[in-house]
Amino acid sequence: MVGTLAISLNLAAPAHAADVKKPLNPRFAEATAHDTGLRSATAHVAAAATEAVPAQYSVADGDTVSGIAARFGLTTSAVLSLNGLDSAALIFPGQVLNLTAPSAPSAPATASSPAAAHTVQSGDTIGGIAAANGLSTDAVLSANGLERSSVIYPGQSIVLPVAETAQIVPAAFITPMVVESAPAASEYTIASGDTISAVAATAGVTVQDVLDANGLGWSSMIYPGQVLTIPSPAALAAAERADAVTPLTSEMRQNASTIVAVGRSIGVSDYGLVIALAAAAQESGLKNVDYGDRDSLGLFQQRPSFGWGTPEQVMDPTRATLAFFGGSSNPNTGVTRGLLEIPGWESMTVTDAAQAVQISAFPNHYAKWEISARSWLGQLG
Repeated sequence: MVGTLAISLNLAAPAHAADVKKPLNPRFAEATAHDTGLRSATAHVAAAATEAVPAQYSVADGDTVSGIAARFGLTTSAVLSLNGLDSAALIFPGQVLNLTAPSAPSAPATASSPAAAHTVQSGDTIGGIAAANGLSTDAVLSANGLERSSVIYPGQSIVLPVAETAQIVPAAFITPMVVESAPAASEYTIASGDTISAVAATAGVTVQDVLDANGLGWSSMIYPGQVLTIPSPAALAAAERADAVTPLTSEMRQNASTIVAVGRSIGVSDYGLVIALAAAAQESGLKNVDYGDRDSLGLFQQRPSFGWGTPEQVMDPTRATLAFFGGSSNPNTGVTRGLLEIPGWESMTVTDAAQAVQISAFPNHYAKWEISARSWLGQLG
């Protein structure tokens, strides 16, 4: 397989450009050089001898746009503009690039088709819908007048906006990268004042995603200069759609059995049990942990400061499960609201029903546990 090369507006070779600190979620600028810029570019190129400029050039293995431009005394932005490329485009061996302006250049094509639509299916999330259509979650939310806390339901029509135009950012922030496929992760160097939660929020992933990617725990310390691996939201979205069932460890099985037993004792349906299992899997990995975000604790990461009980109470799996289900068995009557107290929860998706109880900052992450939760319930009976 022939590797592809990511390109950059930065004229520095990759070895030098790597010294530039990478921003979170960089968005690449589209080059806008005009044909006249092509003719004046030689004034900015080093005085080294250059080859005669051919009308076209066939990309060879190892070529970069900046290297081709320098070879013929052109600017990188001029070559990008002549070929309708932007700084995030990939080039590959055998590809033919234009190096001189055509006699009658045509105007670049613009999207004119109306926005498409997607009908929500059971298990869909906005993040999953956006990823499947090459869009950002924020773009889909904005096109539909939704927020990250909004609930979607089967049969609802979601507008899919046309592909977004990249925002222009300074070339100094662009780092060249050689890739063969969409990167699963990037890196970020911690600066003074950074927190894991701020880094995760800016990257569009959860704190747990960042912790898992770096082998960290909730009590881990970070320091300026430390390099963190930041998982790709697209890669995470693909993982959420994976059909693999997570195997139950002995600890997970014990806690899952408690959730099922407590739920059945108060008459919760199988669908309600699936929702509870998925919620606990997302919040704690089905482990009764004594740590979490701020004062969150236990299977469902319930917060004593929000009225879910004392630290000792929320660490009790049976009581925590009763609080999650709520209803007539709610140990926090009038203070917290459980699943059985959510109007219409039976017709909601797993992720929306779980979110209605948990009120998570990342509401779309419960969906990835639905297949596993259904399998676990089948195993536990």
